Amino acid sequence: MIHIPRHAEILKLLSLLRTVSVGDFAQRLEVSEVTIRKDLAQLEEMGCLIRTRGGAQIAEDTRILKTIEVRQRERIEFKRSIARKARDLIREGETIYLDAGSTCLLLAKELGGINLRVVTNSIDVMVVLSAFPEISLISLGGSYRREAGSFVGPMAIEALRMLHIETCFLGTTGFSSRGIFSSQNLIEAQLKQKVLEVSKRRVVLADSAKFGREAFSIFARAGDVDVLISDSDFAHEKELRALGIEVVAADHP
Repeated sequence: MIHIPRHAEILKLLSLLRTVSVGDFAQRLEVSEVTIRKDLAQLEEMGCLIRTRGGAQIAEDTRILKTIEVRQRERIEFKRSIARKARDLIREGETIYLDAGSTCLLLAKELGGINLRVVTNSIDVMVVLSAFPEISLISLGGSYRREAGSFVGPMAIEALRMLHIETCFLGTTGFSSRGIFSSQNLIEAQLKQKVLEVSKRRVVLADSAKFGREAFSIFARAGDVDVLISDSDFAHEKELRALGIEVVAADHP
């Protein structure tokens, strides 16, 4: 989940000290190191900082803190609008997959009152959906990635081999005009690939800020994704539609 006040404090510390360790963040902000690692992963995804071994360092564009705070709030609203648009694609009674990540978590919060079967590898998504009695919840096992709050690895992949997913919703660290979708983590990318294999309709949720980013591990290319839902600022629909990807623009927040 995104916690704006704490994220702002993290960026303030980095603007003053340039480089800060996970332990120092945890002590100053009075939260666990696990929580800090998740915060740093989210802020790196936004382009606000660069994670280092054991901590983080400032990114060049974090010097103007007010601008960063505004951008964070805007991105959350964009992600909410994407989540609401994604909800419109879900049909009563179907089986869907929800990925780990902030936009999929926002989508989970929109699912109350719908009769669904939901498969997920995200602890945060599980917690949200456990409050909805009309949803049948299936959790993938596997190795737990604390920084992402997700289960990954061979056990999770093996569990997917036994399932048929009607619609999957995946997040991405970056995507390009060539229809390449990528993740920072190789093990996460491998799981996403398997999800795509067992899903009939494949949907990626990505705000426009992620366009043009190329992360380490490619998990999908043109032909592997049916639908991209992005925000109203996304201006490269033609390139992706030419590759056979349906592009859906969420309403402006």
